Amino acid sequence: MTTHVHTAPLTSDHTDPEPPEWWRQAVVYQVYPRSFADADGDGIGDLRGILSRVRYLADLGIDAVWLSPFYPSELADGGYDVADYRDVDPRLGTLDDFDALVEALHAEGIRVVVDIVPNHTSNKHAWFQEALAAGRGSAARARYIFRDGAGPDGSQPPADWVSVFGGPAWEPVGDGQWYFHNFAVEQPDLDWSNPQVRADFVHTLRFWSDRGVDGFRIDVAHMLTKDFVDPLPSQAELDAIPRDGNHPMIDRDDVHEVYAEWREVFDSYDPPRTAVAEAWVEPSRIPLYARAESLGQAFNFDLLEADFDATQFRRIVTDNLTLAAQSGSSTTWVLSNHDVVRHATRYGLPDAERGTDGRPLRKHGNEWLLSGGTRPELDAAAGIRRARAASLFVLGLPGSAYVYQGEELGLHEVAAIDDEHRQDPTFFRSPGEDIGRDGCRVPLPWTAEGSSFGFGDDGAHLPQPAWFADLAVAVQDGDPASTLALYRRALALRHELQTGEALTWVETGRHDVLQFHRPNGWTVVTNFGTEPFDLPADADIALSSGPLDGRVLPGETTVWISAR
Repeated sequence: MTTHVHTAPLTSDHTDPEPPEWWRQAVVYQVYPRSFADADGDGIGDLRGILSRVRYLADLGIDAVWLSPFYPSELADGGYDVADYRDVDPRLGTLDDFDALVEALHAEGIRVVVDIVPNHTSNKHAWFQEALAAGRGSAARARYIFRDGAGPDGSQPPADWVSVFGGPAWEPVGDGQWYFHNFAVEQPDLDWSNPQVRADFVHTLRFWSDRGVDGFRIDVAHMLTKDFVDPLPSQAELDAIPRDGNHPMIDRDDVHEVYAEWREVFDSYDPPRTAVAEAWVEPSRIPLYARAESLGQAFNFDLLEADFDATQFRRIVTDNLTLAAQSGSSTTWVLSNHDVVRHATRYGLPDAERGTDGRPLRKHGNEWLLSGGTRPELDAAAGIRRARAASLFVLGLPGSAYVYQGEELGLHEVAAIDDEHRQDPTFFRSPGEDIGRDGCRVPLPWTAEGSSFGFGDDGAHLPQPAWFADLAVAVQDGDPASTLALYRRALALRHELQTGEALTWVETGRHDVLQFHRPNGWTVVTNFGTEPFDLPADADIALSSGPLDGRVLPGETTVWISAR
């Protein structure tokens, strides 16, 4: 007998007299606007394209949509080079289109979170253009980080620093001065000691909050404030400085002075606006960003670096629930996003090679991309089987879960993209070393036919592989065994079950099988191994990530068991 999905609703006698804030247990769906849906047929996704798919988002059962940048941009970094923080890129629509989208999402009970990119602007931003024209020592240049070049004529960079995307982190402007850009050359860093910078972003936060935005995702939240004391250290000296709150440019304690001011803005609204920090910092410092006095929540990225491994998953869950308790916030769970290889592919590749601290020394995802998807060999079936199991495990945890567009379709990474079609600056600034992030940003397939599988009427800005047809929304819709059906059912059940922010581990007698209870008796069991695991004979199985044989849990499968 094969048991796949039991659709009877789960019940619980548990009631919560004071429901937590919506974001604490929310499922947030990340939309990468340029790759979601294209309404005007120019090959680039847009706001009206998203509006046309609001019904799809509502049927999925999410609590909020996080919109990656939709602002005017030259797309030097996929929209994270912002030329105007208080407008919409004309290729993506208008402010009226934005307002219509917010209204439609709110009508479905879906909240809206927007990306704020405060570390740097585009080099096309009016401020930076003014800085270039104004010259040395000007108030306009004081909004950014300019330094005199080294050498008698200023022709050498102020320091030998390397940018995150590869290549020098200092760029000359032709008058003996250089500006700092921690990312692409088109993304000059702002100077957050400048009162004008701080005031302008308060204006931006209020601008979008007044338009009905419910929350903000803060890009590289740990890098805003800097303390560049001359003489500047070398790259080697910079790398050796501890990241304990006093580093010249990473995770400085004084960044929380900025966020305390932002918190006053957020709390001036009813209901208060929310924020979540993208902060790649030491684990012990995450609670600083997640405190109620600061941004209120911070991303937990540990699962992005984990293998499909029970020991790693249990340690990560335990550690991050502890950190959340320290801050008084709830934790977040992320398996995929716009910056990493999709987890269906990661789990189909060999496990990463790891050091003594458990951190990956080698991520096979990039090696696989560099080879065009041929080495190492991808076990696609295992990858999606494990991805479904991991997703069901994560959706059963306390805290908020972030779903990246397309993971609900079981999409793999797209490896075979010709060089002439690539867009990611990482690829161009580090040729042969890092293929970039385009493979997870390929436009979604909505239908099995058409020039772009239903994405738009005239192709897509990144090439879609032929195998997208098999995973299109129209193909999966109505198929109870599809990954889309699994996500829809899981999110519906989660709304019934998700309560409280605790779990209790239950020992299974197997190192590769994890089981935990939630406060209302809801139980999650995941078999990370390959050998079957016997469930209780009377287990009332509500949902399974894959086929079951009676009450036997196959390898690489998760089940939810209802309370009795």
